[in-house]
Amino acid sequence: MTRYLHTMIRVTDPQATIDFFNLIGLKETRRFDSEQGRFTLIYLAAPGQEDAEVELTYNWPGEDGAGETYEGGRNFGHLAFEVEDIYATCQTLAAAGVTINRPPRDGHMAFVKTPDGISVELLQNGKLEPAEPWASMGNTGSW
Repeated sequence: MTRYLHTMIRVTDPQATIDFFNLIGLKETRRFDSEQGRFTLIYLAAPGQEDAEVELTYNWPGEDGAGETYEGGRNFGHLAFEVEDIYATCQTLAAAGVTINRPPRDGHMAFVKTPDGISVELLQNGKLEPAEPWASMGNTGSW
């Protein structure tokens, strides 16, 4: 038997990433700090779906104070989340300063990025009719 557990992404600013995922409804479920390994694991999940988590891995800065950097999500594809109202979700994200890279022009799909550049696909539960301002918005950057 195979059971999905989690998807891991590396982050450079744990709180900024937690704040981002809170905007789309994920909450922290647990956390583990390893003094010896010098890292923190933070698990997030949608309420009621705690068995399907996103694991944030934060590698602590070295003794010189410099942290690791991760370019382009280290060839990671994207995370996907179904949302109840894609227009409301995108409005919440935009109001918090998140760029909507691929707006939900079709009432069904949008893409945004985490503070570390990880692509996140948002999919409408069902389909909404195209609506402004989203229907006429162009793409911004890559997604």
